[in-house]
Amino acid sequence: MVADKTAGRGRIALELHGSEAVFTELSSAYPLKLLSPRTRRVGLVYLITYGGGLVSGDQVALSVDVGLGANLVLLSQGSTKVFKFRPGQRAASTDVDAPQVTTQRMDFAVASSGSLFLLPDPVTCFAKASYNQIQTFRLAPDASLAVLDWVTSGRKSRGEEWVFSRYYSVNEIVVDGRRVAKDVMLLENEDEKENTRTLASRLEPYGCYATLLLYGPQVQGVVSALTEEYGRIQVFKTNERPGLLWSFSGFGDGGGVVRIAGKETEEVRRWIGNALRPLEMVVGREIFQRIIS
Repeated sequence: MVADKTAGRGRIALELHGSEAVFTELSSAYPLKLLSPRTRRVGLVYLITYGGGLVSGDQVALSVDVGLGANLVLLSQGSTKVFKFRPGQRAASTDVDAPQVTTQRMDFAVASSGSLFLLPDPVTCFAKASYNQIQTFRLAPDASLAVLDWVTSGRKSRGEEWVFSRYYSVNEIVVDGRRVAKDVMLLENEDEKENTRTLASRLEPYGCYATLLLYGPQVQGVVSALTEEYGRIQVFKTNERPGLLWSFSGFGDGGGVVRIAGKETEEVRRWIGNALRPLEMVVGREIFQRIIS
């Protein structure tokens, strides 16, 4: 292990030695903590924050290298909580380096025949929280990727539904030096203006929104199943909004993006778990159970 004392910095490097996945680097500094249970064929790391969440102004930067033929699963223990934005100058919605904004930057490199499965629990922003997430994935042509990016409305038990200041998320996939996908989500409560709808009124009745990005040979079982299922969907008019909506579209060479909206987070979680079922053959039953739990 290599120590990194820089606040908020983290580093993961995974290589395949024979049939065993070995971490050659695994380091982190407050407020980020990396926990890796002992596994053999697939590397597994939990992304954890001290105190159960990120506070205003926290800056996290994680660098990850997945070596030739290695498989890495990144999870979290519970939702990533983002606490209240402190009083001060409000940053522009796309100013990812603003000092008061909680920011996570993650850079991933996946070598030939390697796989990365970034499947954390959702982000939950408290009232007046402001959060930026920038994730970049650089893949070899035959590498594989599954990325889950999802956000809840907030703490329903306290009446906090879509009352955070901002959630800004960017996911960019680069394959062999060529960008094949860039997905941006911006959810923002604008300053009060005449005839301006609140974020809650725009997003109701749904309390959880998710994006699932898929690319590469190891996720083709998921892509194929979703393509077939989506092709069977019939469009019809209804006076009631269903509890869950989803869509699928392809990109690049064998990639796909799934967008899900659900009234309840657990309903979205169950849907994602069923959609990812073909990954059990890739990561093994024990680790797949961790993914869907």
